[in-house]
Amino acid sequence: MAEYTDPPGMPEDERMTPAEFKVVREFLGLTGDWLAGYLEVSPRTVRHWEHGKYAIPDGVRLAIEDLEERTAQFVAGVVQQLMDLPDPGVITYRDDEEYHADHPEIGFPASWHRAVVARVAQEVPALSIAFAGEVAVEASPHGQGRTAGDRKADEGVRG
Repeated sequence: MAEYTDPPGMPEDERMTPAEFKVVREFLGLTGDWLAGYLEVSPRTVRHWEHGKYAIPDGVRLAIEDLEERTAQFVAGVVQQLMDLPDPGVITYRDDEEYHADHPEIGFPASWHRAVVARVAQEVPALSIAFAGEVAVEASPHGQGRTAGDRKADEGVRG
């Protein structure tokens, strides 16, 4: 289990609030259980943070900020690759099993990928989104049923 401690004299007004913690977790498309595993704490601890039973340590806030930054960079990279395509499209995944079968090197859950795709769709006009297995190879601009966004996933974020 990870040990998260506050720096000496940590002011209460600089702590991440339970509401901020939950909103960011959900915005990133992460479940409490996945985040608990990532932070090496129990799912119960995450629930306690979200309900305000325990103060959220500064180290956890920093870890969450790192996840936000890595996700934002990933989204920006996918957007950049898709903007110049005449018919931009991405593949997303129904569940973790399907996602990790295609991307075993990425430790994030499929829900994170779907949240990323939602953010990409806000930036890329006329983005086509399909579930893996529903796209014909010929429909993909890069063959093998994969899109520019999928190649970016291979190069980018590691969970």
